Amino acid sequence: MSAGHHHNHGHVFHSHHDRHGAHGHMPTNFSRAFALGISLNIIYIVVEVIFGLLAGSMALLADAGHNLSDVLGLAVAWAGAELSKRPPSKRFTYGLGGSSILAALLNGLFLLVACGAIAWEAIERFSAPSPVASTTVIVVASFGIVINFGTAMLFVRGQKEDINIRGAFLHMMADAGVSAGVVIGGIAIYFSGLNWIDPLISLLIVAIIFWSTWGLLSEAVHMSLAGVPRDIDVEEVMAYLASLPGVQAVHDLHIWPMSTSETAMTAHLVLPEGHPGKGFLASVQKELNMLFSIHHITIQIELEDEEADLCQTDCSGQN
Repeated sequence: MSAGHHHNHGHVFHSHHDRHGAHGHMPTNFSRAFALGISLNIIYIVVEVIFGLLAGSMALLADAGHNLSDVLGLAVAWAGAELSKRPPSKRFTYGLGGSSILAALLNGLFLLVACGAIAWEAIERFSAPSPVASTTVIVVASFGIVINFGTAMLFVRGQKEDINIRGAFLHMMADAGVSAGVVIGGIAIYFSGLNWIDPLISLLIVAIIFWSTWGLLSEAVHMSLAGVPRDIDVEEVMAYLASLPGVQAVHDLHIWPMSTSETAMTAHLVLPEGHPGKGFLASVQKELNMLFSIHHITIQIELEDEEADLCQTDCSGQN
């Protein structure tokens, strides 16, 4: 907001949902599902790396990298939900929800480096394909289908109530699909004897990791710069506020992510006839949450357009 604003006629309304509530947070009964899913996948990653090295399979090692990426994603979702439950402090007045954005940013950078390492090794394998123990690849990747599908089922019940849980479910189902691709590659090598199929599959997996990681990284950068969450249309929010009874103008509308699952908003509403009365702000807060999933809302009510008045003397255009 403009530092030059002096609101002599204003009323401020601030609202936020219970930080432990269902809105934007992981329901607590899914903590065990996250713990079990992460544990199973870490064990499988270790198995995959060991047998990938023993079998000489880059595809298994690439799939281990892919599974690691999603384990990190699960851990970030879990840690972000847990940290965001911590109450605000004098130093962190919004709490620690923003740590989930920082973790997503670091994860994205880490995964891009991992992509480069796997791709480099796979390209080198093309020039001199190494023998691949296809039977080992088939057996290990088959276990991957079972583990990833089983992990996905842990989250199937909570998909509709929490975006983090829906993301976990989709990632694990995608992992099951990638493991199925590795099995198909192993079968192809077994019957054809063409060892270059293995590095080809590893490059395809790298492409999948890169595609999902690039989306994660760009979204994390967008959030870290306090960009409006992609699923919220600012014009629609502005139109909703402007349509409220008695509102003559809306300005200083700001919407930003407080974490990967919580959104805050501030706005100034010009109501020349004064405050509409009891229940108005509570109703606005409820509808903003229902329509746009905005959780922390601060509204400044003005009796006249003070920004226009200020602009007559100092029209710097800064908000």
